[in-house]
Amino acid sequence: MSTRISFVKRLLLFVLLSLVSGFEIAQAATITDAAGRVVEVKKPFTRIISLYAAHTENLFSLGLDGEIIGVSKSEDYPSQALRKEVFDYREDPEKFLAARPDLILIRPMIERSHAQLIEKLVAAGITVVSLQPVDIEETFAYWRDLGLLTGRTQAAEKMVRTFRGELAGIGSKVAKIPPAARKRVYFEAIHGKMKTFAPTSMAIFALTAAGGVNVADDAERVRTTNIAAYGKERILAKSAEIDVFLAQSGAMNRIDRETIANEPGFAAIKAVREGRIHLIDEHLVSRPTMRLLEGIRQIGAILYPKAFAAVR
Repeated sequence: MSTRISFVKRLLLFVLLSLVSGFEIAQAATITDAAGRVVEVKKPFTRIISLYAAHTENLFSLGLDGEIIGVSKSEDYPSQALRKEVFDYREDPEKFLAARPDLILIRPMIERSHAQLIEKLVAAGITVVSLQPVDIEETFAYWRDLGLLTGRTQAAEKMVRTFRGELAGIGSKVAKIPPAARKRVYFEAIHGKMKTFAPTSMAIFALTAAGGVNVADDAERVRTTNIAAYGKERILAKSAEIDVFLAQSGAMNRIDRETIANEPGFAAIKAVREGRIHLIDEHLVSRPTMRLLEGIRQIGAILYPKAFAAVR
């Protein structure tokens, strides 16, 4: 009897310590990454290198910090990420091996362009996981995968609940805008190549969630990316119906309003003639993070200032 009581006490103590530490009691589970690798998670990974800024941002959103031992060179958010050691997938694998990570998070682009590095890391016994969602439902599953990998499943569920709740609040504002009053928008992804976003992309999700109507919903997706080919001729063919010309701004599209306004032929576009050219930080519309909500709010404020004045 006393042995049984002692066992129960030890079990209760284990549960208590697990809750206090912020981790859930882990049961072996598996995830399948974008490369088709099946990863068994027996316990949380605790020495993580993130080679994609969205992964890094989401890891911090899950409450991690000390577990993140390295990040990519393109980090910009949150500020804690800038204090981490920088790793580059173009470097020799020895630097990665010397850091002794138990998990390296990548995205498909790295897998495609640097397959030999990935093979060497996997051969060395390091778990490599490639993840990159393409739509909002995949984003929720992606957050849950990160939560499972790191022992933060409850935090991941909270992210999903919070996002859905805030999105519903935005949706209630948009629902009050009559369909006939919805702004028609061309959303530029890469000015030099006259490319927009794929209709299923994060950026177009942000646009439509904010009540905008995508005039380029017939754009053809480029391979498996979020970018879509369009071209100047097709843009100008819809010039009379473009109420707002929106462009992402950042490393992918180093652009300013003047360049767009002075683009040959763009004077025919209704939004350009009327001065309704707007830029938005690419990180707020292209990354599968909680900041996508801020991107939606900013787009909403551009399109419907009065309706979004109270949305925070």
